[in-house]
Amino acid sequence: MAERIVPPTNRRRQSMLFAATWLAIIATSAPAQTAVSAPKPTDSVTQAPAFEVAAIRPNKSGSSHSHTGFNNGRFTAENAPLKTLLQYDAYGIPEPQILGGPSWLSSERFDIDAKADDAVAAQIAKLNHEQTNLMERQMVQQLLADRFKLVVHRETKELPVYALVIAKGGPKLIQAKDTGGGTGTTSNSGKLTATGVTMTRVAQTLTQILARELGRIVIDKTGIQGKYDLALTWTPENNSAAIGSASNDNSASSGPSIFTALQEQLGLKLESTKAPVEVLVIDHIEEPTEN
Repeated sequence: MAERIVPPTNRRRQSMLFAATWLAIIATSAPAQTAVSAPKPTDSVTQAPAFEVAAIRPNKSGSSHSHTGFNNGRFTAENAPLKTLLQYDAYGIPEPQILGGPSWLSSERFDIDAKADDAVAAQIAKLNHEQTNLMERQMVQQLLADRFKLVVHRETKELPVYALVIAKGGPKLIQAKDTGGGTGTTSNSGKLTATGVTMTRVAQTLTQILARELGRIVIDKTGIQGKYDLALTWTPENNSAAIGSASNDNSASSGPSIFTALQEQLGLKLESTKAPVEVLVIDHIEEPTEN
């Protein structure tokens, strides 16, 4: 069945009602995100409130840089492709798990300025980090359904993946110093640091990295329990930044690949295999009218 998030007809009144209902539901449970599963859509009663106003315009700057952000009930996107919005802002899944749709999903870029009413913004401010992320994603989902006429469905397909396993010689991991404290990951071009993370979280982070570089997701098959602190450095595949820096530092191009770095630095290994993966299939989408 295709899924369409239907926008409310009376934005302010229904958004306040939805916010109250939605908050009551997530107060007791917030769905967890996984590397291979998109957040489940809400129904017409429990869906997150919609933005009160939204302006969407094509961006023809020709720049390759884009930015999105959510702050105080306001969502902004600058020079963002729809494929990026689907991945990071609406569904939180890597590109290989998004199937179908026209070519302009990646080529056309948009500027978006969407704002919730003050009551909804105040409600969002009361949420914890996980609840906030969930609500914001659902609001962006609803925005895309409203303005881009997005209709999607989910199904399971067998796709090429990388299994994260223990390398010969065993893992080289550092037990987290404070397993009850905060967790987090930071990654940029060729560097990953993580604090207090599980192997499942490591696989999720590698999925984001390898989805860009190699077009596959990573599934944790290590069987390792507990939380760990780690640091990983490698040379990205086809990375323009790395290529540019190589002209000034020959060592930049001679660093290890992500595969070698995992084995040498963490005692882990990526094995190519196939596995059933939940995917998001785009059934329909339209370019919005400018406003």
